[in-house]
Amino acid sequence: MKRVAYEEMVDLFACVLEKHGFTPADARDAAVIFAQNSLSGVYSHGLNRFPRVISYLEKGEIDPLARAECVSRMGCMERWDGHRGFGPLNAQRAMERACELARENGVGIVALGNNNHWMRGGTYGWTAAEKGCIGICWSNTAPNMPAWGAKDCRIGNNPIILAVPRSDGQHVMVDCALSQFSYGKLESTRLAGKQLPVPGGYNAEGQLTTDPASIEESGRALPIGYWKGSGLSILLDLIATLLSGGNAVHTIGTFGDEIGLTQIMIAIDPTAFGSPAENDGIINAILADIKASTPASPNGEVRWPGEGMLRTIKENRELGIPVVEEIWESVLNMK
Repeated sequence: MKRVAYEEMVDLFACVLEKHGFTPADARDAAVIFAQNSLSGVYSHGLNRFPRVISYLEKGEIDPLARAECVSRMGCMERWDGHRGFGPLNAQRAMERACELARENGVGIVALGNNNHWMRGGTYGWTAAEKGCIGICWSNTAPNMPAWGAKDCRIGNNPIILAVPRSDGQHVMVDCALSQFSYGKLESTRLAGKQLPVPGGYNAEGQLTTDPASIEESGRALPIGYWKGSGLSILLDLIATLLSGGNAVHTIGTFGDEIGLTQIMIAIDPTAFGSPAENDGIINAILADIKASTPASPNGEVRWPGEGMLRTIKENRELGIPVVEEIWESVLNMK
């Protein structure tokens, strides 16, 4: 398995993005987001997604110079227009603003419409946690999942992220699509020549399957919790569209590519009710109790959300980030 140093990956991404119209500063910031996704083990939204983003830039579907801007505000909430700019940078700035609002008001909300794909939503939950805030954010998507009881795809697997800060930087975070497996996870599992551990969707014959390629082909991912995931998807799309004035899932489905998405960034300042030390004590007690669980298998381990990611970051920092060689070579050829 080929591994690449984090700094080398950042430098390559920045070089390619600058060639495609980004300012040097924005190219660097965007490159860091992509590389951190791969560093964290979310390869599907790091290196593996990079060539697709470049194709969107070449087609003019992403404006590398467009910046999201606030178009209206009320109290602790703002509505932003992303102007079809680079999704991750717009989303990052929106969450940073939500954190500023949270420091002023206890809670801050930025509803970001007309944006592009934000890559890994966990980036923005982690941004909030690094600033000492609880982060809650979600995005809608193109229609890529059937509503419960349906065959055709009319809802999105709208990813939602919740993050809780800890003073030592060992933040707790859930980042999950509302399908049993994200399409990025389906892709990475297929590329690794593996099957899913549990059924993740339907094949062309309408049967539940663990074969990622069959699910990608049918386009029928399975909602988490069956009808519960379906309901959550619909409600997240409704809330995001109402607050942002942006595009709903069914509208995004008319664009051809997955562009013009809608995202919500919520930051909450937990120090409004307790000091960082008091909050750490509460969090650590809960996590310690969970870690004391009896494993279901003899050599098993019970982990809190985000614990595995922190281990992956440490390993990839020390050994290099594993890459799919064909994809890495294709990006090298873009220099």
